[in-house]
Amino acid sequence: MKDKLETRSFIVMLLAVSVAFALVLKPFWMSIFWACAVAVIFYPLQRKLQSLLGDKPNRTALLTLLIAVVIVVIPVLGIAYSFVQEGVLFYQRVDSGEIRPGQFLERIETAFPFIPELLERFGIETENLRSKLSEFAVTASRTLAQQALAVGQNTFSFVISVALMIYLTFFLLRDGHLLVNLLVRALPLGDQRERELFGKFAEVTRATVKGNIVVAIVQGALGGIIFAILGIPGALLWGVVMAFLSLIPAVGAGIVWLPVAVYLLATGSLWQGTTLIIYGAVVIGLADNILRPLLVGRDTKLPDYVVLFSTLGGLALFGITGFVIGPLVAALFMAFWAIFMREFNVE
Repeated sequence: MKDKLETRSFIVMLLAVSVAFALVLKPFWMSIFWACAVAVIFYPLQRKLQSLLGDKPNRTALLTLLIAVVIVVIPVLGIAYSFVQEGVLFYQRVDSGEIRPGQFLERIETAFPFIPELLERFGIETENLRSKLSEFAVTASRTLAQQALAVGQNTFSFVISVALMIYLTFFLLRDGHLLVNLLVRALPLGDQRERELFGKFAEVTRATVKGNIVVAIVQGALGGIIFAILGIPGALLWGVVMAFLSLIPAVGAGIVWLPVAVYLLATGSLWQGTTLIIYGAVVIGLADNILRPLLVGRDTKLPDYVVLFSTLGGLALFGITGFVIGPLVAALFMAFWAIFMREFNVE
């Protein structure tokens, strides 16, 4: 009786201390998560470097970290900075009246008279839609400008978060295999199951981050290039927006280039609008349809519809990090049920 009471008391205290420690780390969860993601992505590279440099874990981990910073961290920070700068400029142009979103809709209605009639059949009033579009443009651009100001004011906090992520990544690269072995010993799920789940975590994280980032960079670059060639203002801004939106499977960059193409056609820029439609459907669309299944769906072994819904759900719950967390949760869900069906429901 005494032994049972002591065991139960210890487990309760273990859980309480674990929850308390998780709460202590809560302000740094994003830094910890991305440190884990970067370490998992570049772990194969670290193994190759280790085979070349020999048993020198500190030097190997440091070299791998430097490569990760050059390939991932610096370009992402540069793109984010450019996006913020372009976003502030766009807000200033909207706020000054240089850009009037309502006029875009008016020109489209004039060029395509059937559109207002079609909208009215669905109970959508064009006047209300025009005002809503103007309000949305002003609100979105103001929000972007406010976020840019907030980032500028919280530069120190942001730098600290990035520094902590890089710092932790080094130790995860150097001691990651030891931490995995420690967790396998600590968790009461069975060593084989735990290693299978850790393998799934690494597989999905590597495929999702690598695949989605590659698709985002390719689609954003392709979109920005065609916008610049056609002389569309803010090509860099719209290229980055398309890169972010491309994280959403099956929708992606089309949210941006298709309305722009329709507007170009409505304003008489026929060859520009036609070129953008063909380029968007063939080049940008094929980049998504070919690269995403190869880099994300195949490696995660998740159906396309599961990737879509889990990505959308992850983005809704966790923000930009959700494009990794959503598919990761879905993959672990399927892995747990696969283990259950294999071991506990044999019939």
